[in-house]
Amino acid sequence: MRVGFIPLTDCAPLAIAAAKGFDQKYGITLVASKEASWAAVRDKLVAGELDAAHILYGLLYGLELGIASKPQAMANLMTLNRNGQAITLSSELQEKGVTDLGGLKRLIDRSAPGSYTFAHTFPTGTHAMWLYYWLASAGIDPFNDVRTVVVPPPQMVMNMRIGNMSGFCVGEPWNARAINDRIGFTAATSQDIWPEHPEKVLGTRRDWVERNPNTARALVAALMEAQRWIAASPENTRETARLLARRGWLNTKEQYLTGRMLGEYDNGLGRRWQDAHPMRFWAGGEVSFPWLSDGMWFLTQFRRWGLLKQAPDYLAVASRINRIDVWQAAAQAVGGISAPAARMRSSTLMDGTVWNGSDPEGYARHFSIQRKGA
Repeated sequence: MRVGFIPLTDCAPLAIAAAKGFDQKYGITLVASKEASWAAVRDKLVAGELDAAHILYGLLYGLELGIASKPQAMANLMTLNRNGQAITLSSELQEKGVTDLGGLKRLIDRSAPGSYTFAHTFPTGTHAMWLYYWLASAGIDPFNDVRTVVVPPPQMVMNMRIGNMSGFCVGEPWNARAINDRIGFTAATSQDIWPEHPEKVLGTRRDWVERNPNTARALVAALMEAQRWIAASPENTRETARLLARRGWLNTKEQYLTGRMLGEYDNGLGRRWQDAHPMRFWAGGEVSFPWLSDGMWFLTQFRRWGLLKQAPDYLAVASRINRIDVWQAAAQAVGGISAPAARMRSSTLMDGTVWNGSDPEGYARHFSIQRKGA
């Protein structure tokens, strides 16, 4: 099986499944294919050059709905991880007195619109949604007050170093790398925005699942085993970091990976803490469950930001994409994993808003900052 990935810490289940032989245990061979950008992952997945991929949750939903592309019937087989992304602001902003979101708001208020540029990794991706939500929570309109651009994850640090942006939202290890290189600091983690949020998923095409149901189940089972192994002990997590640092995976220094994988954070401004919501792979198997409400949340944000002009059938879309049936079959094969009793879960985001999947259109329309014309 050819499975695409972007060099980010949260591709870890793929790396461990292949390295520890969990793929072979279930009768498949996982061939990991490193890709340069999320656009490349999208194109190869749609073209059939990849069987499946480590992919942004929102990207998969955008493909299904044909946002900026031809609609494609997609499937989310499992969630690969929760938490573990961040927003980095540049040292240049720090020199202007910005050390948090409030300081950024004050700077932007006294500047001409579009004076500052912020990067994310894909227009419908998770990082775009985290960045927009974070900015808007302080009254900063991400489409009018600042400029936003798309930059592939491995290019974020280089682009900040040469002054192409004032901030970015991306997965690890690139936020930790920016601190190490002394070009930026962590202004917020994604778990600050939404504790226990979904992040990357195992995405594929629905026609592939229909043609290969047993292979789909085997792949999910192998990755569940890998998730469980990573989370079993701190030493396993450290070993995962060592593996990911290698050339075939992230090709970076182990030191950029290990700390944040263990929940040990340093924001680059002197604050250090043990995060209560670190990048999570297992939690008794609950992390991997494809909650319908998780997918529906991204649809609400597409509505908020004008990516969907009409209200979708939120529940129907999520039920089509999130293949709980495949997850259940894989969980049974692995053993010791119980499916949640409900298909929705409740979360409280940074602004105190509760998201539980009820009244998604009302939720999408209640925000004071929305893209005009949405």
